[in-house]
Amino acid sequence: MSEFVVVYELGEPAEGGEPSVRRVHAAPAAPGMTAVPGPRTLCGRDTFAMRRASRQPPGQPGSAWYDPQYASLVCPACDDAAGDG
Repeated sequence: MSEFVVVYELGEPAEGGEPSVRRVHAAPAAPGMTAVPGPRTLCGRDTFAMRRASRQPPGQPGSAWYDPQYASLVCPACDDAAGDG
């Protein structure tokens, strides 16, 4: 699979004013820009209002493409499309 960028779909602000992460998605990288997400996630959602995750896929076989602390929030469609890294 080509390079992709991990992005967070944000929810309502948590205490302290920071938005909470509602769902973790993967988006193809924009052409020629490996750190910038393209316009749509692998599941087809618009990335405009999403925030790029600070942790990006390690690119090693068998490694999770998402931050383990958000494992319960990973989009199943993006996970299927992203494979296992």
